[in-house]
Amino acid sequence: MAIIINLDVMMAKRKVGLTELAKDVDITLANLSILKNNKAKAVRLSTLDAICRALDCQPGDILEYVPDDDDKED
Repeated sequence: MAIIINLDVMMAKRKVGLTELAKDVDITLANLSILKNNKAKAVRLSTLDAICRALDCQPGDILEYVPDDDDKED
């Protein structure tokens, strides 16, 4: 997938652990772990909003577009 979730990077920058962020965002540890490990197929805007509030960041700090090799034109 061409969208990369850099949640682990922002969590490290803010020195916030998984359990603390899950509590602040009101999301299960399992679901937050899926996001953190870039395994998510989708993310709700309300969840992204809560994460950005908790980490004091912008959505662009967490989400990154990296084209797949298949997407690049020769």
